[in-house]
Amino acid sequence: MTGHDTTPSRGERMLQTHLGTSERADAFYDRQVHPHLTAAMRDFIHRQSMVFLSTADARGHCDATFRAGPPGFVTVLGDRTLAYPEYRGNGVLASAGNIAENPHIGLLFMDFTHDHIGLHVNGSAQLVGDQELRGAHPWIPADTAPGRYPVLWTVITLHEAYVHCSKHIPHLEPAPRPPGVARSRPKDADYFIEPASGSVASGPTPDLVHSGPDVSHAASGDAHAHPLAGPYDL
Repeated sequence: MTGHDTTPSRGERMLQTHLGTSERADAFYDRQVHPHLTAAMRDFIHRQSMVFLSTADARGHCDATFRAGPPGFVTVLGDRTLAYPEYRGNGVLASAGNIAENPHIGLLFMDFTHDHIGLHVNGSAQLVGDQELRGAHPWIPADTAPGRYPVLWTVITLHEAYVHCSKHIPHLEPAPRPPGVARSRPKDADYFIEPASGSVASGPTPDLVHSGPDVSHAASGDAHAHPLAGPYDL
Protein backbone atom coordinates (compact mmCIF):
# COMPACT_ATOMS: atom_id res chain seq x y z
CA MET A 1 0.00 0.00 0.00
CA THR A 2 1.20 3.50 -0.69
CA GLY A 3 2.02 5.79 2.19
CA HIS A 4 0.05 8.70 0.77
CA ASP A 5 -2.91 9.80 2.89
CA THR A 6 -5.37 9.64 -0.01
CA THR A 7 -5.19 5.83 -0.04
CA PRO A 8 -7.32 4.75 1.62
CA SER A 9 -9.57 7.64 2.61
CA ARG A 10 -11.62 7.61 5.79
CA GLY A 11 -14.79 7.29 3.72
CA GLU A 12 -13.41 4.29 1.83
CA ARG A 13 -12.52 2.53 5.07
CA MET A 14 -15.91 3.28 6.60
CA LEU A 15 -17.80 1.78 3.67
CA GLN A 16 -15.40 -1.16 3.28
CA THR A 17 -16.09 -2.08 6.90
CA HIS A 18 -19.83 -1.66 6.44
CA LEU A 19 -19.95 -3.76 3.25
CA GLY A 20 -17.37 -6.35 4.31
CA THR A 21 -14.85 -5.60 1.54
CA SER A 22 -11.84 -4.55 3.65
CA GLU A 23 -9.79 -7.65 2.84
CA ARG A 24 -10.36 -7.31 -0.91
CA ALA A 25 -9.61 -3.59 -0.72
CA ASP A 26 -6.34 -4.22 1.10
CA ALA A 27 -5.28 -6.68 -1.59
CA PHE A 28 -6.05 -4.05 -4.25
CA TYR A 29 -4.09 -1.33 -2.43
CA ASP A 30 -1.11 -3.63 -1.91
CA ARG A 31 -0.89 -4.86 -5.50
CA GLN A 32 -2.40 -2.16 -7.72
CA VAL A 33 -1.91 1.29 -6.14
CA HIS A 34 1.47 2.84 -6.87
CA PRO A 35 3.08 6.11 -5.68
CA HIS A 36 4.78 6.45 -9.07
CA LEU A 37 4.24 5.52 -12.72
CA THR A 38 5.51 2.08 -13.59
CA ALA A 39 7.19 1.51 -16.96
CA ALA A 40 3.97 -0.07 -18.24
CA MET A 41 1.94 2.96 -17.08
CA ARG A 42 4.30 5.41 -18.77
CA ASP A 43 4.07 3.46 -22.03
CA PHE A 44 0.27 3.32 -21.72
CA ILE A 45 -0.02 7.10 -21.31
CA HIS A 46 2.27 7.65 -24.28
CA ARG A 47 -0.19 5.73 -26.49
CA GLN A 48 -3.33 7.55 -25.38
CA SER A 49 -5.08 10.25 -27.39
CA MET A 50 -7.65 11.24 -24.75
CA VAL A 51 -8.02 11.69 -21.01
CA PHE A 52 -10.90 12.51 -18.68
CA LEU A 53 -10.05 14.81 -15.80
CA SER A 54 -11.71 16.17 -12.69
CA THR A 55 -10.97 19.24 -10.59
CA ALA A 56 -12.71 21.20 -7.83
CA ASP A 57 -12.58 24.79 -6.68
CA ALA A 58 -11.75 25.93 -3.14
CA ARG A 59 -15.39 25.29 -2.10
CA GLY A 60 -15.22 21.68 -3.29
CA HIS A 61 -17.49 22.32 -6.29
CA CYS A 62 -16.43 19.82 -8.94
CA ASP A 63 -15.94 19.93 -12.68
CA ALA A 64 -15.34 16.99 -15.01
CA THR A 65 -14.03 17.43 -18.53
CA PHE A 66 -12.23 15.78 -21.43
CA ARG A 67 -8.99 16.45 -23.27
CA ALA A 68 -7.84 14.96 -26.57
CA GLY A 69 -4.90 15.24 -28.92
CA PRO A 70 -2.36 13.17 -30.80
CA PRO A 71 -1.15 10.03 -28.99
CA GLY A 72 1.19 11.12 -26.22
CA PHE A 73 -0.20 14.67 -25.96
CA VAL A 74 -0.11 14.11 -22.20
CA THR A 75 3.63 14.19 -21.65
CA VAL A 76 5.37 12.00 -19.07
CA LEU A 77 8.09 14.20 -17.54
CA GLY A 78 9.19 11.60 -15.00
CA ASP A 79 7.88 8.68 -12.97
CA ARG A 80 5.92 11.10 -10.75
CA THR A 81 5.25 13.99 -13.12
CA LEU A 82 2.90 14.52 -16.08
CA ALA A 83 1.94 17.58 -18.12
CA TYR A 84 -0.78 18.35 -20.62
CA PRO A 85 -1.23 21.51 -22.73
CA GLU A 86 -4.04 24.03 -22.34
CA TYR A 87 -5.09 25.51 -25.67
CA ARG A 88 -7.20 28.57 -26.37
CA GLY A 89 -10.86 27.56 -26.17
CA ASN A 90 -14.09 29.16 -25.01
CA GLY A 91 -12.28 31.42 -22.55
CA VAL A 92 -13.94 29.97 -19.44
CA LEU A 93 -10.85 28.08 -18.18
CA ALA A 94 -12.94 26.05 -15.74
CA SER A 95 -10.30 23.39 -15.00
CA ALA A 96 -7.38 25.81 -14.87
CA GLY A 97 -9.41 28.17 -12.70
CA ASN A 98 -10.12 25.38 -10.23
CA ILE A 99 -6.45 24.42 -10.14
CA ALA A 100 -5.55 28.03 -9.33
CA GLU A 101 -7.63 27.62 -6.13
CA ASN A 102 -7.29 23.91 -5.38
CA PRO A 103 -4.45 21.77 -6.78
CA HIS A 104 -6.14 18.37 -6.40
CA ILE A 105 -6.76 16.65 -9.73
CA GLY A 106 -7.84 13.25 -10.99
CA LEU A 107 -7.16 11.87 -14.47
CA LEU A 108 -8.60 8.78 -16.12
CA PHE A 109 -6.98 7.35 -19.25
CA MET A 110 -9.11 4.77 -21.08
CA ASP A 111 -8.14 2.39 -23.86
CA PHE A 112 -11.43 1.61 -25.63
CA THR A 113 -9.88 0.00 -28.71
CA HIS A 114 -6.99 -2.35 -27.99
CA ASP A 115 -6.52 -3.55 -24.40
CA HIS A 116 -9.83 -2.27 -22.93
CA ILE A 117 -8.30 -1.08 -19.69
CA GLY A 118 -7.95 2.20 -17.83
CA LEU A 119 -5.45 4.03 -15.65
CA HIS A 120 -6.28 6.39 -12.80
CA VAL A 121 -3.76 9.10 -11.92
CA ASN A 122 -4.46 11.30 -8.89
CA GLY A 123 -2.21 14.11 -7.79
CA SER A 124 -1.69 17.84 -7.37
CA ALA A 125 -1.47 20.27 -10.27
CA GLN A 126 0.06 23.64 -11.02
CA LEU A 127 -0.18 25.95 -14.02
CA VAL A 128 3.06 26.65 -15.89
CA GLY A 129 3.76 28.87 -18.89
CA ASP A 130 4.79 27.29 -22.19
CA GLN A 131 8.25 28.87 -22.28
CA GLU A 132 8.88 28.02 -18.64
CA LEU A 133 8.05 24.35 -19.17
CA ARG A 134 10.10 24.09 -22.36
CA GLY A 135 13.00 25.77 -20.61
CA ALA A 136 13.03 22.96 -18.07
CA HIS A 137 12.18 20.23 -20.62
CA PRO A 138 13.45 21.36 -24.04
CA TRP A 139 12.77 17.94 -25.58
CA ILE A 140 8.97 18.44 -25.50
CA PRO A 141 7.74 18.58 -29.13
CA ALA A 142 7.05 22.11 -30.30
CA ASP A 143 3.88 21.13 -32.17
CA THR A 144 2.01 18.83 -29.78
CA ALA A 145 -1.22 19.42 -31.75
CA PRO A 146 -0.81 20.54 -35.37
CA GLY A 147 -1.74 24.19 -35.78
CA ARG A 148 -2.42 24.75 -32.07
CA TYR A 149 -0.09 26.23 -29.49
CA PRO A 150 -0.41 25.97 -25.69
CA VAL A 151 -1.23 29.07 -23.69
CA LEU A 152 -0.47 27.14 -20.47
CA TRP A 153 0.54 23.70 -19.30
CA THR A 154 -0.96 21.80 -16.39
CA VAL A 155 1.83 19.96 -14.58
CA ILE A 156 0.73 17.13 -12.27
CA THR A 157 2.75 15.71 -9.40
CA LEU A 158 1.48 12.18 -8.93
CA HIS A 159 0.21 10.94 -5.59
CA GLU A 160 -1.12 7.58 -6.73
CA ALA A 161 -1.80 5.61 -9.91
CA TYR A 162 -3.85 2.45 -10.30
CA VAL A 163 -5.69 0.29 -12.78
CA HIS A 164 -9.31 0.64 -13.93
CA CYS A 165 -10.51 -2.86 -14.71
CA SER A 166 -11.75 -3.85 -18.14
CA LYS A 167 -15.07 -5.43 -17.15
CA HIS A 168 -17.48 -2.73 -18.39
CA ILE A 169 -15.29 -0.82 -20.86
CA PRO A 170 -17.02 -0.82 -24.27
CA HIS A 171 -15.17 -1.50 -27.49
CA LEU A 172 -14.88 1.61 -29.66
CA GLU A 173 -13.14 1.99 -33.00
CA PRO A 174 -11.70 5.35 -34.11
CA ALA A 175 -13.38 6.59 -37.27
CA PRO A 176 -13.72 9.86 -39.19
CA ARG A 177 -16.84 11.87 -38.51
CA PRO A 178 -19.61 11.17 -41.07
CA PRO A 179 -19.96 14.07 -43.50
CA GLY A 180 -22.94 16.35 -43.04
CA VAL A 181 -23.68 15.47 -39.40
CA ALA A 182 -22.59 18.88 -38.10
CA ARG A 183 -24.91 20.61 -40.57
CA SER A 184 -27.95 18.61 -39.44
CA ARG A 185 -27.80 19.66 -35.81
CA PRO A 186 -27.62 22.96 -33.90
CA LYS A 187 -24.24 24.63 -33.58
CA ASP A 188 -22.27 23.81 -30.44
CA ALA A 189 -23.09 27.19 -28.87
CA ASP A 190 -26.82 26.54 -29.36
CA TYR A 191 -27.02 22.81 -28.76
CA PHE A 192 -28.18 22.87 -25.12
CA ILE A 193 -29.78 26.32 -25.09
CA GLU A 194 -33.44 26.49 -24.03
CA PRO A 195 -35.90 27.27 -26.84
CA ALA A 196 -37.33 30.76 -27.01
CA SER A 197 -39.98 31.63 -24.43
CA GLY A 198 -43.40 30.22 -25.33
CA SER A 199 -42.12 27.27 -27.33
CA VAL A 200 -41.11 25.06 -24.42
CA ALA A 201 -43.02 21.80 -24.29
CA SER A 202 -45.30 21.50 -21.27
CA GLY A 203 -44.42 19.11 -18.53
CA PRO A 204 -43.17 18.98 -14.96
CA THR A 205 -40.03 20.89 -14.09
CA PRO A 206 -37.38 18.54 -12.72
CA ASP A 207 -36.51 19.09 -9.08
CA LEU A 208 -32.82 19.94 -9.08
CA VAL A 209 -32.62 20.38 -5.30
CA HIS A 210 -31.22 17.40 -3.45
CA SER A 211 -33.77 16.55 -0.79
CA GLY A 212 -32.22 13.39 0.58
CA PRO A 213 -29.96 13.10 3.62
CA ASP A 214 -26.38 14.28 3.49
CA VAL A 215 -24.29 11.13 3.66
CA SER A 216 -21.26 13.21 4.68
CA HIS A 217 -22.82 13.62 8.16
CA ALA A 218 -21.72 10.07 8.90
CA ALA A 219 -18.10 11.06 8.48
CA SER A 220 -18.28 14.49 10.11
CA GLY A 221 -20.61 13.63 12.98
CA ASP A 222 -20.95 10.57 15.18
CA ALA A 223 -18.04 8.22 14.47
CA HIS A 224 -20.39 5.27 15.06
CA ALA A 225 -23.18 6.52 12.84
CA HIS A 226 -24.39 4.21 10.11
CA PRO A 227 -22.53 5.30 6.92
CA LEU A 228 -25.66 4.90 4.77
CA ALA A 229 -28.32 6.22 7.15
CA GLY A 230 -31.84 6.99 5.95
CA PRO A 231 -33.39 5.84 2.67
CA TYR A 232 -29.93 4.95 1.32
CA ASP A 233 -29.66 2.17 3.91
CA LEU A 234 -28.51 -1.10 2.34
